[in-house]
Amino acid sequence: MKSFILCFVILGFFGFSNLSASDISDFNALPDSIKKAPDNWFNLDPWKDGILGVSTERAYSELLKDKKSTRVVVAIIDSGIETDHEDLKNSIWVNKDEIPANGIDDDNNGYVDDINGWDFIGGPDSTYVEFDTWELTREYAKYSKEYTLEEGESLINKDLTNYDYYLKLKEDYDKQLQENKDIYSSLINFKNKIEHSEKVLKDFLKTDSLTLSDIQSITPGIDSIDEASFFMQRVLIQKLSMANLEDGIKIYDQNLKYKLNPDFDPRGIVGDVYTDFSVRNYGNNLVEGPDAFHGTHVAGIVCADRSNNLGIKGIATDVELMVLRVVPSGDERDKDVANAIYYAVDNGARIINMSFGKDYSPYKAYVDDAFRYADAHGVLVIHAAGNDSKNIDVESNFPSKKYLDGKTRSKNWIEVGATHWKDGSDMAGGFSNYGKKTVDIFAPGVELKSTVPGQGYKIASGTSMSAPVVTGVAALVLSYHPDLTAAQLKKILLRSAIPYKKQMVKTPGNPDEMIRFARLSLTGGVVNAYTALKKAEKY
Repeated sequence: MKSFILCFVILGFFGFSNLSASDISDFNALPDSIKKAPDNWFNLDPWKDGILGVSTERAYSELLKDKKSTRVVVAIIDSGIETDHEDLKNSIWVNKDEIPANGIDDDNNGYVDDINGWDFIGGPDSTYVEFDTWELTREYAKYSKEYTLEEGESLINKDLTNYDYYLKLKEDYDKQLQENKDIYSSLINFKNKIEHSEKVLKDFLKTDSLTLSDIQSITPGIDSIDEASFFMQRVLIQKLSMANLEDGIKIYDQNLKYKLNPDFDPRGIVGDVYTDFSVRNYGNNLVEGPDAFHGTHVAGIVCADRSNNLGIKGIATDVELMVLRVVPSGDERDKDVANAIYYAVDNGARIINMSFGKDYSPYKAYVDDAFRYADAHGVLVIHAAGNDSKNIDVESNFPSKKYLDGKTRSKNWIEVGATHWKDGSDMAGGFSNYGKKTVDIFAPGVELKSTVPGQGYKIASGTSMSAPVVTGVAALVLSYHPDLTAAQLKKILLRSAIPYKKQMVKTPGNPDEMIRFARLSLTGGVVNAYTALKKAEKY
């Protein structure tokens, strides 16, 4: 749900509802702290560089020199991609059977002018959905209409089949709503306190600018001045970013206006009948969308140009990125996810990256059918495990490899948790979901620099970043061993993972509790390009 799109880019200090001057140390702006991460660390080598990367550079220098590769089509199902980014433009998939901008479905695949992919949350008049509700909100709105009682009304004549489900929804919704209100209020109060303290000190010092040395020169004695001085010293010492604070306020304001608003429904923009799952050819071809930060960042990790001396180096070199937009600012919808899977498979993708997720999936059966289709056509699916620090063996997280029948699973699916660039007890990302049965492997996911819209580069964290690391390694292996099946490729990636099974790490979400790394995933290991390529040679 909420944590995937945020990616922990600017929210290192959100989660505190009661703020005071003594809490400022918890508000340390992330951009200052992330400078400690080695540049390009996810491509470095554990043995040669002493960093828990995936050995990309070592693989190229020792194993791939003078070897030829073939192009691999990778579908990125996400928020959109800046297709003309300087580090990505040469790797964007082009539908060669479609004539651009002629308004005709030349290849008869059901999508008009789908040159680089498709936007399943776009409208027929070149509009698009920017914000949507969380799935929790949609489900709550649906069932509250059925079970909210008018004065004097009883449940006697109601169909109570889904009543327990509604009560669970209501409890979860009320909790989320209150938490978001509390955090939003705290951030507003914190901002107001900064602005008030600045004004008090500027008036006292008779200055238009405020420096740390100015504040430290104030002689204690006036309570109001002392309080403002103490507060602002902590703010300045900790280098609190007002821009981050403003962004945080904006995000929580949007949560309350859109994602947690049961009366908000932007689906009319798309123009489909949402409950008609037989229709797939809705949307438009504007694959970048209004905010392509997340998808562009994901794409760069997979295959940012390694030869142009710009920005960063991705993992794979011979990749075509098929752009499929289904993720708004809010939760993706099951129908769109399923149809993006069908599109990717039908149009030649061999790997699908999915860096998104949510807590509820009301149409999971339809999504399951799409993954069965991907399985049947030999497509490898790679999914981010999520950023809620929870054990997804026992707590819900969608989409999921386990089908609705509870007995069968998607065969060609890899679920990915996040590792830190730090080793030892800190190596598991503190935000990462985990699960001995459900998460397959871990990969770098903390403080990765990658491409962003506006021809830029920024650092972000999350399992949203870990999944494309595995996708990049998978594409790299497949490009040099194109005859591998999806099942073989999955087996290679998992069996070649660098094992850290005995390493004791801080439990995600509970740093005071230590756990063996082996208990966080099926392999107890971290993906590695060098060892995967070595193993692939044996096939």
